[in-house]
Amino acid sequence: MSGVQVLLRPLIFVTMYVAVEGLPAAGKSEVLALLRLYFPEQVLVLPELVKEVVERKNIDLCHARSQLTKAILESLPARQALVRRALSEKKMVLEDSHLAVHAAYSAVLGDAEFLEAFQRLEGQLLWPDLFLRLEVPIEVSLVRQMARGDLRYAVPQEILAPMAAWLSAWHARRKDRVEVINADCSPQEAVSAVVRALGLVYSSRPQTDVFPYLILLGRPASGKSELINFLSLLPAFERAQAYHIGALRVIDDFPFLWEKFQEDDIWEALGCERRFSRRAEENYAVACDRIWDFLLFRLNTELRKSSRRTGETVVVEFSRGGPAAYRRALSLLDPDVLAQSAVLYLHVSFAESLRRNRARYDRDHRDGILTHSVPEEEMLHTYQSDDWHNLASGDAGYLAIQNTRIPYITVYNEPEPKSVADFSRRFKPALEELYHLWKNR
Repeated sequence: MSGVQVLLRPLIFVTMYVAVEGLPAAGKSEVLALLRLYFPEQVLVLPELVKEVVERKNIDLCHARSQLTKAILESLPARQALVRRALSEKKMVLEDSHLAVHAAYSAVLGDAEFLEAFQRLEGQLLWPDLFLRLEVPIEVSLVRQMARGDLRYAVPQEILAPMAAWLSAWHARRKDRVEVINADCSPQEAVSAVVRALGLVYSSRPQTDVFPYLILLGRPASGKSELINFLSLLPAFERAQAYHIGALRVIDDFPFLWEKFQEDDIWEALGCERRFSRRAEENYAVACDRIWDFLLFRLNTELRKSSRRTGETVVVEFSRGGPAAYRRALSLLDPDVLAQSAVLYLHVSFAESLRRNRARYDRDHRDGILTHSVPEEEMLHTYQSDDWHNLASGDAGYLAIQNTRIPYITVYNEPEPKSVADFSRRFKPALEELYHLWKNR
């Protein structure tokens, strides 16, 4: 196949949508099967849509073109939704072939019905970010088709050349990003070239090399939720490799506290006294200090609801203030959880905590994890000081809580990280050190 060609270069792995195209028997399905096996955390491999429809509906590919067009169009929304969902989960989507290849065959075969539908839909579809072409001479494709032995999908020489020309012209018109890999080579050379082009990195590290539980502490607006957001957006394999964080499950006590505030609103509306809070600055302040212990018991209840799965990191997030803040809170945490935990404390000054707390407030979303704000009277009363630096003797080491040795590290989270590079520089080495402490606890 001739056409648009760009210099093949190694990529850094990124979340993207890639279609692998090429003449029949160029090795597309075989290479993708290997990638699915060796890179399960990084890629989602999708079979060729047309072939999937043909086999599922038992359609004659050559003689039932109208029926095939209808079935393809019916299956397309689900396929597009699957691609979008995988991309939202930070996976690389690798699809065997794509709809324009079928359009190229349709043009050669005179299938006007499909071409009309294709032209109508083309501008509405989600198209790949990259088209990876496995290129072999037509003669090689014919020999491999014979070796494959499946006559249902055999394509003769007189169709292959005009099909390839149509497809190349389509790419050129759209200015698509097409990378060409010579697949007329040994299997190991072809597979290696595809792996390099996609920026895939094999890792033999098992999912067990992640924190089972990470207790995330720090003043309000110290960056706890922002760190969780950063980690959640990383590809799963990178999060596990570089940060020792597995599939994320976050348990934050703020939603439980907010629930109590709303319950107080209901009691107040019923003519009763508020039980745990008082109104403050369009928001709420805590009026009963027993709520802090209640929230720890509520966290324990949530932790016991479902067992931690292999490869999962459960992040337990909360803030406390006062002379015995964290010693008290950690002493109430479920002992089985505590025994498997590491503690990450984000240190910011009280002034910086106040500044960020004001800056993040969104009145219309004041119940949100990233948009809630603590009233300043609560900040002054509860969070002006805490006992972390009395509890932790240095920047990293072990805490003695409930007769258990708990690894910890303190990260000084000023200035506020804004970019991926900021988060990476600050937290990758910290979590690596914390994981080493956890392994040797």
